[in-house]
Amino acid sequence: MADQSTPDRAQGGRGSGTSSGPSTPPPWREEGTRVDNDRQGGSPTSRPPSRWRPQRWFWPALLGLLVLNWVIGSAVLAPTKRLSLPYTTFTAELDRANIAEVSSKGDTIQGTLKQPITYPPPPADGKTSKLFQTQRPSYANDDILSEMKAQGVVVNAKPVTEPPSWWQTLLFSFGPTILLVVLFVMLMRRAGGGIGGFGKSKAKLYEPDRTRTTFADVAGIDDAKEQLAEVVDYLRNPGRYQRLGASIPKGVLLTGPPGTGKTLLARAVAGEAGAPFFSIAASEFIEMIVGVGASRVRDLFETAKKNAPAIIFIDELDAIGRARGGAMSFGGHDEREQTLNQILTEMDGFTGNEGVIVIAATNRPEILDPALLRPGRFDRHVVVNPPDAAGRAAILRVHTRNVPLASDVRLEDIAARTPGMVGADLRALVNEAALLAARRGRDRVTSEDFSDALERILLGAERHILLSDEERSRTAYHEAGHALLGMLQPGADPVRKVSIIPRGRALGVTFQAPATDRYGYDTGYLRGRIIGALGGRAAEELVFHDMTTGAESDLDMISNIARQMVGRWGMSDAIGPVSVLPDPRDERMMLPGAGGPSEQTRQLVDSEVRRIVEDCHHHAITILAEHRDQLDALAHALLERETLDEDEAYRVASVPHEKVSRDSAAAGQTVNVRSAVDARAKRWS
Repeated sequence: MADQSTPDRAQGGRGSGTSSGPSTPPPWREEGTRVDNDRQGGSPTSRPPSRWRPQRWFWPALLGLLVLNWVIGSAVLAPTKRLSLPYTTFTAELDRANIAEVSSKGDTIQGTLKQPITYPPPPADGKTSKLFQTQRPSYANDDILSEMKAQGVVVNAKPVTEPPSWWQTLLFSFGPTILLVVLFVMLMRRAGGGIGGFGKSKAKLYEPDRTRTTFADVAGIDDAKEQLAEVVDYLRNPGRYQRLGASIPKGVLLTGPPGTGKTLLARAVAGEAGAPFFSIAASEFIEMIVGVGASRVRDLFETAKKNAPAIIFIDELDAIGRARGGAMSFGGHDEREQTLNQILTEMDGFTGNEGVIVIAATNRPEILDPALLRPGRFDRHVVVNPPDAAGRAAILRVHTRNVPLASDVRLEDIAARTPGMVGADLRALVNEAALLAARRGRDRVTSEDFSDALERILLGAERHILLSDEERSRTAYHEAGHALLGMLQPGADPVRKVSIIPRGRALGVTFQAPATDRYGYDTGYLRGRIIGALGGRAAEELVFHDMTTGAESDLDMISNIARQMVGRWGMSDAIGPVSVLPDPRDERMMLPGAGGPSEQTRQLVDSEVRRIVEDCHHHAITILAEHRDQLDALAHALLERETLDEDEAYRVASVPHEKVSRDSAAAGQTVNVRSAVDARAKRWS
């Protein structure tokens, strides 16, 4: 009846940073171009990439096309070939009654013979045709018109055929070639060169002078900003480092969950350094044509060197940076690997004073090729983690700078209620609250708008469906079981809201969130989560002596937690402190024959998982049976009011709220679990 969800989304940036201004122009060496003497104070004026220019082959090819066009045009426009007959031959053919029809203009006569003749006659090498033309002498006084009438010769009214005029000859001889050349040049200028622009980089040039992004626009990730501040300082004051023999990192790899602000960090580095910023997604390098990816990489790096100091940002690097020869490779020289090899070559070819830095971002660093990660390529690895409560408050302050807030809005309270949320989530929360306030006709965003927006994002939109009384009763007891176990289990996350209003895919929801951010999880806490998730199923068994499909998502969640407790976190005495299950993110371990636990170990893991779940299930039923009156009170209150907030739920269940919060904040020492994403701080049950 309820979905237990664990958002993996990671977060956005925070904190306002400042950088010291430069004192002298950076001594960048720009390959292939002259040094721009107008650059001052580390704020270079970036030049756009040069447009297409004719190559050496262009002019000979153009001349050849024009000659070919002239030959074809001359052949097409050439007048019909006729025998040029003397007037005496014409009159002789007229006497023989061999003239079929004639056309005339002035003294020029053209016509067709009934029978073809050869002129000049043999033994001369003459031509045979029915078409002829002749010129009547001006001094002739014969009456050929009467004779032609007598023989039935057709005298046409159409004019004689004349050769085309000079402008027609030029138009048909050179016009098509000139038109094609103009279209070709326009396409090349727009595409930037190459055949159809395939080999040209598709990177977008971000001009820092237009929409400047600085560290003041980044909040919540101060640790990452501090590591990148050194790169910014080097770009603005390279002499300080070069005097000591230090060189700038050739590459910076940003890793972290989606939405943590990796792209924003890269743009802030470019804005702080005042450098041109070339942004491209790794997938844009790849085309169907082999070799295009490597060509685009070369073009991108050449353009960046000409605009040095510059920053190249490659987003989603794992699209082309996967380990070569792995599960996703279909040959040693496919297009993706050629592109990766070209990137490796370009990064290794830096001399240290070209002023080009490569910043890449990925959510999956574990699948990248080791050659990318070695020193000399991506020298610095910056992990962008989700923000803590203070970081979330700072992010909210950034996103609400242009949002009018009511006096009852406290961003610190909102940050405390949103554990696990990242910058992208918080921006969506602010936007959703502003939309709600606008729909309600308010001129300021209130705390109620933020609360409703948070419910909509975390719990889903309300569904207006009609449930039967029996279905509503089952849903109420199901959610009451989740909530009551969350209140009574030591160390459990406090219950924030309980509702039997259908939302999203669930018929009811119980929302729990920790009082403080958690970074590690002990065995007691994880068992408590399993017990709480089984509360809905246990309540149905206790009250209705039956079970439904409503606990499907709960069972998925508890199975996942229990399996990782046994197989990856060493929380089972039968397995011991070893990890026997592969990391699901490691694709290489998914291949047949790649190693892994034996069949006997897998069976032992399954039996331990079943033991933990059954023990927690028995514990859940025992607690609910001992507190049946409180379970009934919660269920009846839900049937009456449909939704209970935190204070109402604890009051109806007669559980001291302060004690639970104190227990939650002081829940034992935790172990640092590498895959804590599967035991996240907030949940739906």
